[in-house]
Order: sequence, then structure tokens, then C-alpha cells
Amino acid sequence: MAYLYDGRIEIDNNLMENAIRPIALGRKNWLFAGSHDGAQNVAMYRSFFGTCHLNGINPYHWLRYVLEHVNSTAPARYYTLLPQHIDPALIIP
Repeated sequence: MAYLYDGRIEIDNNLMENAIRPIALGRKNWLFAGSHDGAQNVAMYRSFFGTCHLNGINPYHWLRYVLEHVNSTAPARYYTLLPQHIDPALIIP
């Protein structure tokens, strides 16, 4: 009933439900990952792709960029290939 007293409060929680819907759908899909290790790999890639989305980077182009540059990157600098550390201008379609 708080929304009756404060007009800034939404009457429903549709925005939040829409935000967590992909997680609920993914949870059902992870049941078929094949193994615990497979499920961890799926979760890792989903987090990479989610970070790409948050940074406005196309996941396909990011993954292609990483695969092209991973051999020429020193292991101590692998973090520079993460989506949040890459300049989107470097990732050319």
C-alpha cells in the first residue's frame, strides 16, 4: 500500500520481473549442460556475454577479438581482454 502514499513507487514489479527472466530461463537450460564442469563453463560464458551487454559490446565481435589476440597477449595482461577493459572502438565488426 506504500504506492498509495508515494507517487514515485511503481504499482507493480514488472521491470524487475523482466530483468530476472533470462536468469530463470537459463536456470532451466543449465540442467542440460551435461556435467557440473559444463554448467560452470556455461555460467562463465553467460557472465562474459552479460558484461559485454552492459558495456555495449557485441559478444560475437568481442569473442572474435579475444581469439585473435590471446596468443599475442602476455598471460599477466589477460585481464585486458575482458569486456570491461576493452575499448569498444578496437572491436571492429
